[in-house]
Amino acid sequence: MIFREATIQDIQQIQVVRNAVKENMLSNPALVPDADVEEYITRRGKGWVCVVDDRVIGFSIADLVDHNIWALFVDPDYEAKGIGKQLHDLMMNWYFNQTDEAVWLSTSPGTRAETFYRKQGWMETGVYGKGEIKFEMKKEDWKKNTEVSDTIPIAIGTK
Repeated sequence: MIFREATIQDIQQIQVVRNAVKENMLSNPALVPDADVEEYITRRGKGWVCVVDDRVIGFSIADLVDHNIWALFVDPDYEAKGIGKQLHDLMMNWYFNQTDEAVWLSTSPGTRAETFYRKQGWMETGVYGKGEIKFEMKKEDWKKNTEVSDTIPIAIGTK
């Protein structure tokens, strides 16, 4: 299992993961074209992937322009293995090394994603779009979170 920065060559596999999820599904996969993914990982922010046997099985993307988390998804066959947490932490550490601005995201209520973000210390700030929960993380809150999790070793690049 390797965690690394996403590249343009990963986009096709990123799309496979994005469309394989069982929650927070896209109503129309054409709503997120490859060009959008490229824009977010090369110009607006940065992305990370988790790769197993040369296959992307999870990814995360942070957007510095709108100060939001654009995506964090894990292939359903690899859920509950800590992959989402590692992708989240890589992305958040990078984000707050770039800016002091708070970051936001939204997700559907009643999902595993909602539970996950609450456990990571995200604060609910309202409603976004079509009834999604809007969460926010401030830099000082992230630093407090990472001080606690720094005592837990994370292996990156292990098999």
